[in-house]
Amino acid sequence: MEFQVPAINLALLSPVLIVMVTGALIMLLEFFIPETRKGWYTWLSLVGIVLAFAQTATMWGSEAGTFTPVGGQPMVLLDNYATFLNLIFLITGALTILLAISYLRRTGLDRAEFYMLLLFSLSGMMLMGMANDLILVFLALEILSIPLYIMAGLAWPRGESEESAMKYFLLGAFSSGIFVFGIALTYGATGSTALPQVLTGIANGGALGLAGAAFLLVGLGFKVAAAPFHMWTPDVYEGAPTIVTAFMSVGAKVGGFAAMLRIFLAALPEIGDTWVTAVAVLSALTLIIGNVVAITQSNIKRMLAYSSIAHAGYIMIAVAASANSERGLSAALFYMFAYLFTTLGAFAIVMAREHQLGEGLQLNDYKGLARRHPLLALVMAYFMLSLTGVPPTGGFSGKFYLFRAAIEASSAGPDLLWLVLIGVVTSVISGYYYLRLVYLMYMTDGDGTLVEERHPAVVTAVAVTVAFTLLLGFMPGTWFDVTRQAVLWGGRLLAGG
Repeated sequence: MEFQVPAINLALLSPVLIVMVTGALIMLLEFFIPETRKGWYTWLSLVGIVLAFAQTATMWGSEAGTFTPVGGQPMVLLDNYATFLNLIFLITGALTILLAISYLRRTGLDRAEFYMLLLFSLSGMMLMGMANDLILVFLALEILSIPLYIMAGLAWPRGESEESAMKYFLLGAFSSGIFVFGIALTYGATGSTALPQVLTGIANGGALGLAGAAFLLVGLGFKVAAAPFHMWTPDVYEGAPTIVTAFMSVGAKVGGFAAMLRIFLAALPEIGDTWVTAVAVLSALTLIIGNVVAITQSNIKRMLAYSSIAHAGYIMIAVAASANSERGLSAALFYMFAYLFTTLGAFAIVMAREHQLGEGLQLNDYKGLARRHPLLALVMAYFMLSLTGVPPTGGFSGKFYLFRAAIEASSAGPDLLWLVLIGVVTSVISGYYYLRLVYLMYMTDGDGTLVEERHPAVVTAVAVTVAFTLLLGFMPGTWFDVTRQAVLWGGRLLAGG
């Protein structure tokens, strides 16, 4: 009997492998590089990310699958959707490393562990958007999450950091169990975990299939910090080192949405009317809780945590619209792209204001910032306007596209106009706590003291975030056209291509 092996093409996974190998290389070099040469970790990490970015960019327009079992479906897909998301993840990783250079040294956290864990988590994020099988989605989810649990506790023996890591780990493990149970129910309903085969069998799965989809949504809802699965977010964001908070606020959220969009659009469109309604309700709850509770926060990291929850609600509007609007998927990708630069830019200013680890993070610490550091205050104000959705910013363009997609989807499926109305009202509410920070910086007195370090890498990262937030505000059409090409392979009727 001839033995047949699965079809494997590692070239399609080369960007992920480059990131993984770079992380493993740092792990090995730690034993040989002296303490005085820690800068090598930074630049080696950046080299690995740049190489992976260049390789990913060459794959634009390619559609292929790999790790295909005999007679089965490929477990890994390469399409423009996965490629665009991988570019987002790699940009996030590169900007985080640039921002980390001075922050880690200043806070005494400059360790090789940070870079290797970041790279390993980054590889999991990249696999999330490429996974074509629920088993691989779960493995990618764990590769993404486990390094983040450790990174949250990187500032040990500081109590807040240890508490942050423990809460994230316990609740993350619980949500992973829920997600696995959803996989089991889906397999029971369809007889497969491959997304194309789930698509063909889910309509006949009955209540079991609906239950599986519900548990999958709950598990991913935790990762994107959607209400009511958001309770871990403010404590973890506050206790973790700020650079780790910045990375997880973008990377973990986009990774969760990468899997959510792939699963629900590629595998569950047959029960679209059901899950669209569920996603819309979760979106409304997330928008209301995130924006309203943020008003009461006095710590800027907790405020940005609830802001992150609220923005998960906005992206979920696009997720709900994706089932019936060809612009829904594109709106979600555009919003995540704009959110990347605005959020990392805001956290860059927060890190500059943090004199010592955990200090200088109260909103009142920003009083009078504009008098001594007018340029940085102006940059922070611009990021706050973008998060609010005021033109001309990337945040405004993102909200415009997702609201338009939801309005279009209402004519072909469940009515989402009520959700658009909630999104607009909560955007107005968000202006209160975002503009409160601007008021404190410009209209009140304070010392306005900042860490005077001006590392070129940090300046470069801030300049990039400002430039792209401006560019996405003034020229959104060009970038939206790019996201319209980032369609799901085999899902064009849903994604619009």
